[in-house]
Amino acid sequence: MQESLIHLIEVATWSGFAALGFGILFNIPRSAMVTVFCLGFLGGFIKFLLTEFELNIIIATFIAVIGIAIISIPLAHKIHHPPVIFCVPPVIPMIPGYFAYKTVLSIMNFIFIETNLDKRIELIDAIYSNGFTMVFILISIAVGISLPMLILRKTTVKNI
Repeated sequence: MQESLIHLIEVATWSGFAALGFGILFNIPRSAMVTVFCLGFLGGFIKFLLTEFELNIIIATFIAVIGIAIISIPLAHKIHHPPVIFCVPPVIPMIPGYFAYKTVLSIMNFIFIETNLDKRIELIDAIYSNGFTMVFILISIAVGISLPMLILRKTTVKNI
């Protein structure tokens, strides 16, 4: 249990650093850097905590992104910056690079290397499984960022 918690904090810390790196890349103000790191840490912590409880990675990503988006709106008002500054950099580390890599690798093996029919069927399964997981994670990220921004922007942030 303690080993799992330490691993969870480590992964969440790296998510925070990745968010901070993307924030620096997007030239966010210096006053927002600590907040972006904390939101990246929180997003990574939520996502990997939910996957530790064997929740589907798509749903875990959606919940983490929606949590970041909901928290970033009042923070943006308090720190006097647009919510996009706090919402986008912490979410970028959640982009499913592993599933994209496995999808492309399976496609390349299917087209150029494998001739055995049984292994080609396994590769087709891997292409669809990883490809659809990647697409649905990307959709959950897009909806998770957009939905709170659209819903919570109808009323003023001061009422939240």
